[in-house]
Amino acid sequence: MSIDKIIIADDHPLFRSALTQALKSLMPEVLFLEAANISTLEVVLAKNADADLLLMDLHMPGANGFVGLTHVVKHYAQLPVVMISANEDLRVAASAQRYGALGFIPKSASISEISEAIEKVLMGELCFPSGLKDYHLKDENELEFLINKIAGLTPKQLEVFTLLSSGLLNKQIAYEQQVTEATVKAHITAIMRKLAVNNRTQIVLIANKVKVNESYD
Repeated sequence: MSIDKIIIADDHPLFRSALTQALKSLMPEVLFLEAANISTLEVVLAKNADADLLLMDLHMPGANGFVGLTHVVKHYAQLPVVMISANEDLRVAASAQRYGALGFIPKSASISEISEAIEKVLMGELCFPSGLKDYHLKDENELEFLINKIAGLTPKQLEVFTLLSSGLLNKQIAYEQQVTEATVKAHITAIMRKLAVNNRTQIVLIANKVKVNESYD
């Protein structure tokens, strides 16, 4: 089995570095690429669509709960995604599987366990915690519908959606994106059309609904 590129997407630089170095000791021929947020991940993916695997943190900035995972799965269907998280709740793992991940690895896992999980997924197997097959999520049809809608936004629209949900004004979003306010307004109009809402307040309400799925404490 030939592995050329693995992307590690996590907002903690120490974790990314430690995981990269540990895996590189086991896979010296593999090129490891890193991303700290969804925006950076989009850039990495655009340049490395031939990557063999993505290890993606659930709570990475811009992920909006499971929207980030669903967005990647929709736009890069050929790329196997394994979710990593410090939260080992089975609800998190079950949701990760529901929204397209092929595996789930808790951050408490050893390097050998992570390496084994990677091999399984690349061999075409699913890799989730034992006991998951007996776990059933409560009905999440409305949430899944919203997540899939948001995941259908373009990368730029998703960035604007995230900034909107953080309470930024058009002028602030324009500054963050280094674009004009007219461009921001155009993105917001497109977002409202795709989400079938009439104003930015409704966009924020939707963002809050999907963010609920980030917390399983």
